[in-house]
Parts: sequence; C-alpha cells; structure tokens
Amino acid sequence: MSYHFGRGWSKLVPYLLLLPGLLFYFLISLGPSMATAVYSFTDASGLKGAPIHWVGFDNYREFLFMGRASLDNLAALQRTLIFCAAVTLIQFALGLFVALIVNQRLKGSNIFRTIYFMPVILGVVIQGLMWSLFLFPLGGPMAKVLSWFGLHSEFLGGQPTQAFMWVIAIQIWANMGTTMMIFIAGLQTIPSELYEAARIDGANALQAFRNVTWPLLTPSVNTNLLLNVIGSLQAWQLFLVLVGYRNGTQVLGYLVYATGFGQTSGSVTSSFRQGYAAAASIILFLLVLVLGMTVQYFLQRREARILG
Repeated sequence: MSYHFGRGWSKLVPYLLLLPGLLFYFLISLGPSMATAVYSFTDASGLKGAPIHWVGFDNYREFLFMGRASLDNLAALQRTLIFCAAVTLIQFALGLFVALIVNQRLKGSNIFRTIYFMPVILGVVIQGLMWSLFLFPLGGPMAKVLSWFGLHSEFLGGQPTQAFMWVIAIQIWANMGTTMMIFIAGLQTIPSELYEAARIDGANALQAFRNVTWPLLTPSVNTNLLLNVIGSLQAWQLFLVLVGYRNGTQVLGYLVYATGFGQTSGSVTSSFRQGYAAAASIILFLLVLVLGMTVQYFLQRREARILG
C-alpha cells in the first residue's frame, strides 16, 4: 500500500500540519491545566512578586479536613452534587418534552424553536441581569404578580435555599435550548416509515414513543446526559451574577473562583490563595472525571444492549 504523502521528508507533512493546532492546544488548555496541578502543591497567592513555597498536600488536607472552612467546603461539594442532579434530570426531561412538541411540524414550530433556543446565545451576565431585574423584590415583575395575591418573596436575596433553587431554575432556562436541539436532531434521523409501521400494528402514541422513539434516541440521550452532568458540575457563573458569594449557596466551581481571587470562604478570609484554589479545582476535576466516566460507562452499556 502506497503512502499518500510520498517518501523521505514528505512523510513529515501531516505532523507539520498538526503542529500549530497542537501548540495552540498546549498553550490554552493542556499547559494551564498542568500548571494548575503544580500550583495546587504550593502556597501561591497570585500577587506579583510574592514568594511561592512548596507545601505538598497541605492545600488538599486543609480543604477537606481542617477546621470550619473544610465543613463549608464539603457543604459546597454536596450542593454541587444536588445542583448537578436537579439540573440534569429536569433539563433532560424538559428538553425532551419540548423537542417532541416542536418536532411535530405544526404551524409556527420554527418560531418556538427560536424562542426556546434564544437564551443559549445570551451571555451569562445578560442572563443574570435579566433575571435579577425580573425577580427584584421591590417592584420587579414577579414581585408585582405576587402582590396581587397578597404574597411577598425576597427571591434571590431571601433564604439561601430559596436563592439556590432559583439559580437551578435559571440554569435550566438558560441551557434547555441546547438539550432540545440535540433531541430534535436525533428525532429527525428516525425514519417516518417506522411510525407508520407501528400505527399499522395498532400502537398508540405512548407505545410508539416507548418502542420506536426512545430506543432510537439513544445517541442523543447519551450526548445530552453527559453534557448536562459535566456542564452542571462546572457551573458557577450564574451564582456570581445572581447571588454572589453567600453562605449556603456556594458551589464548588464558585468556591474555586472566589478563593483564588480574594473573597471569603465560610468563616475564613481567603485572600488571593491561588495555590489553595488550584487544589480545589483539581478536586472538582476529579469529581467531574469520576462522575463523567461512570455515566459514560453505563450509557455505553445501555447503547450496546439496545442498538447492538
């Protein structure tokens, strides 16, 4: 079999073509990731001219096991898992439901697709500011509606649990369009002949969904579940814009940002502790890796069982 790129030095052409992309990937992704892993074993502050000392696993030990701050960190880890579970399940179900409706080729369905997808193209800051104004407790639209029924709520400024639930809802609103579009793409690959055959055999709508749509949507199901799990574990920007760094609302991603750039962590002031924040980011990375690989393992087994 002949080699398409010739002989001698010509064999290097594919590698030379790949080299710029590999260098760019190293500079913006792999390199910083490796630097973060190294920084997690230091007391780096991020301040110009400040000395950096090697501290080994002290940052990890402090994050997980030392004092009141470690309890706050573990609580943030727990909230991250709750946030991930709630966003993944609700966004997945809602995205599938909406996709099934707008895929019916009804009049105006393209307009509704655009409306549902529009939040995705908005930046996180715009999304947060929109909802902050909408949920403003002193004269905002939602507060006005509640006032008609003699009710009042602090919304994002209220109890931590209430604010946390609002962020979950807004996260789902902001990203549901992506889930919907992936499901629509999957639905459009299913041959219409299969539905006609199912109707001829006497299958109702629910039976057609269970025996035709759901099995053949397996690739879209796998993609959406993985994207939802990984995306929700890493989410933190909406917390920054909507509620700030408040006890009872922090997730692990926001804790990394706040610790590295000089905010407070529970009862301990953590001013520009980028080595400590790097250790927290490695813990978040391991959490994403373990959960992502676990979900992928079970999804691949399910796909092999259904599609062969």
